[in-house]
Amino acid sequence: MRFHIILRVEGSRRLLPLNYQYELSAATYHILASANEEFAEWLHENGFRMDNGKQFKLFTFSRLNPEKFRILRQSNQLELLSDKVEWQISFLPEHSTQKFVEGLFQKRVFEVGNKQSVVQFQVDSIEMLPSPEFTDMMTFEALSPIFVSKKLDDGRDYYPQNAEEFANAPWVRERLFKNLLDKYEAFYGKEFEGERFFEMMTLTEPKSVLVSIKANTRYETRVRGFLCRLALHCSADLLRIAYESGLGEGNSQGFGCLGNVSNINNFYYELDRKTL
Repeated sequence: MRFHIILRVEGSRRLLPLNYQYELSAATYHILASANEEFAEWLHENGFRMDNGKQFKLFTFSRLNPEKFRILRQSNQLELLSDKVEWQISFLPEHSTQKFVEGLFQKRVFEVGNKQSVVQFQVDSIEMLPSPEFTDMMTFEALSPIFVSKKLDDGRDYYPQNAEEFANAPWVRERLFKNLLDKYEAFYGKEFEGERFFEMMTLTEPKSVLVSIKANTRYETRVRGFLCRLALHCSADLLRIAYESGLGEGNSQGFGCLGNVSNINNFYYELDRKTL
């Protein structure tokens, strides 16, 4: 269930950390906690669990989309030059979600940022977006970086090092598909029983984005995600999960939010168009 939110900047502070995804995630959890502490604690600490204990928090959100902005590279800040900011947030669960989310966010005032850079926002409006008609061949645009990783033999996490690896490495497709299957099992409580196939094709050159989580603390980590337009050929049930809860890893921290959806009749026709 996808929501489109219009935010308005409150006050004179207009500088955000350039890597604000963790802070925006924290603000989202805080809003949930303000309405229902038990629900927020369950979502944050447990998410949806598989039998092996793996956790998924089945929601995702886009980057903030201000009308005008300026990147201050020297200070690693984002300066908002307009009052209006658009934002999307999406939840896979549907039961009572619309009433809960709309009531929770309506006219809400909240802050996003850290000690050096913080902006106060007020929610001007929130509306539920109509759900796309899901088929097994669709195109999407990444509204936030898609993050995928694998474990190396020495135990270290490894992620694609460049656009070519993200677009073409078989292991990337395998991990994205496995992630969707795991989310399906976590949500429905059973393994996916449909036909298993997954193909991905990038339609634009993936843009590499290095994101800092918990920046300027001893817990700081950096992960690399990719922004692009892409075509996916997969079961419609799994593509719904990708759209509603995010593609890849770290969705509740602002990774893998998909938007600008369209159906396609032929996956390989899109490939032909790309190579023309």
